[in-house]
Amino acid sequence: MTGHLIILRHGESTWNAKGVWTGTSNVHLTPKGRADARLMGQAIQELHLDVAYISQQIRTLETLQEVLAGMGVAPDSLPHHVSAALNERDYGIYTGQNKWQVKEQVGEEQFQAIRRGWDTPIPEGESLKQVYDRAVPFYLHTILPLLQSGQSVLVVAHGNSIRSLMKYLETITDAGVQDLEMIFGTILDYQVDQNGRMTQKAVKTVAITPSQA
Repeated sequence: MTGHLIILRHGESTWNAKGVWTGTSNVHLTPKGRADARLMGQAIQELHLDVAYISQQIRTLETLQEVLAGMGVAPDSLPHHVSAALNERDYGIYTGQNKWQVKEQVGEEQFQAIRRGWDTPIPEGESLKQVYDRAVPFYLHTILPLLQSGQSVLVVAHGNSIRSLMKYLETITDAGVQDLEMIFGTILDYQVDQNGRMTQKAVKTVAITPSQA
């Protein structure tokens, strides 16, 4: 039996609170985001974790720190590694723009394609397929061997890098991924086969704190 793969989305950032496309921009968590991350830590405090992987964006590190605080363990008790493969999708020309204003400009169909589509190009940015092409090989080459050795791994990442991993783990079609969302406060707990595909999945949802925005 493999170890557990625990996947969390970072807590609310300052740009999330404004409804702004953040992508690879480095913005911090809001107080709400920190509080929610601590709640997620409390929800998994019974688990033994061996190592964590986070992206290059500071909001994943801040989330990891708060998760460990919620688990009641010292911040340096869990080794963690940073990887660009787990970075959020680069939103290119849409970075820093308000999502709902973009929706008014481009229309519902194009907005949903930009936001959720599999291979929708973004000028100066990435499609979800391109995120998949970096996140999944990293998972297979770096994380899967740890799971196969019985270690449990925590991944703190972003909506799109997590959706990419879920697509592979759960064998979701290109069309099906458009309906896939990783909402705040959700904890995914996978066990996988030797190819890194899901054999068991448990989902916990934390009652996140009310928004202050």
